Amino acid sequence: MDNQNVVYDKNNTRCPLFLTNSDDYKCVLIITVKRATATFSLISCFFMLCVIWLFRKYNSLAQKMILCLTIAAFFDSIAYVMGDVHPDGVLCNFQAWWLTYFDWCSLAWVCLITLNLYLNLVKEMKTDHFEVLYHLMAWGVPFVMSCLPLFRDYYGPAGVWCWITDDHVAWRFGIWYIPLFTLIFLMTLCYVRIIYVAKERVLSWSGTFNPEREWRKVSLAEEIKPLKWYPSVYLLVSLFPLINRLHNAFNPLQPVFSLTLLHVISAPLHGLANAFVFGLDKDTWGQLNFTSMQLAIHSRLCDRTLIKEYRTGAVRYVPLAEAGSLDLGDDDDDNTVLFYSPAMTLKDRGP
Repeated sequence: MDNQNVVYDKNNTRCPLFLTNSDDYKCVLIITVKRATATFSLISCFFMLCVIWLFRKYNSLAQKMILCLTIAAFFDSIAYVMGDVHPDGVLCNFQAWWLTYFDWCSLAWVCLITLNLYLNLVKEMKTDHFEVLYHLMAWGVPFVMSCLPLFRDYYGPAGVWCWITDDHVAWRFGIWYIPLFTLIFLMTLCYVRIIYVAKERVLSWSGTFNPEREWRKVSLAEEIKPLKWYPSVYLLVSLFPLINRLHNAFNPLQPVFSLTLLHVISAPLHGLANAFVFGLDKDTWGQLNFTSMQLAIHSRLCDRTLIKEYRTGAVRYVPLAEAGSLDLGDDDDDNTVLFYSPAMTLKDRGP
């Protein structure tokens, strides 16, 4: 999330990432790479949002949670794109808060997706009534975590972007890195349990054959396959930032260019990583062809077919001789008139 532990000199117009003027080209490369990776993530999130909207993948609770994760990752990518070397001030504090908040929102939604799948499969609980609680947790907890350094005035220049300053290393680990890797570890344990239970249920057989139950087993197994990669991709994109941060904590005045470069390559990739996991879904991947997308676009933009319910009115039976005197204008739309002939007889056809 953060980058380099260096002191920002307001009177120096050169890049403060490295301490010698001869390293200015490295600063330009670091900033360029960071913006490029953040832009890839931003485009990936936008593509995911378009696919979700186009194919209406927002009906079930799990799909809504993936939609919220994509929105959080989208705004998180914006924070990395706009991140730059700024002096301490209101703009820098806002940028640091924005980055912390949406990083936490993305992590929270990944954790809740894992929890929801665990409750559905392992505990066999219906979780639709937890939707409001999920939103309170996914947007509320990150707000608290991002505001704590803000109220203590710990935000400031932190290299390529603003974050918690190098004077508060403990807060960097307490606010982000320790919770991050603790949650990744817990999610990994959850998915180990989920995969084990899913395999046991697919192989198990009890009672009479129930097609709906067997279909549910197979569908849950298919649903697990892409979602199980979320902890892995978060671990991969967070590993190099952690290594660089540990080095900075012990050697704050000796930044390593290679670690910094790997940091800015991997840290903004949350959105791209989410798109990768999203693309592992066979159903989604199967719909990404010209014919399916053409039909979906036509359904979204061109199809205006409305299906209305037929409303029956009151039914009146009148003799045929009186039919000519009835007024069947617009004001009598609620009445349906059925004529009958007095001379008509109905024969009993029997059973």
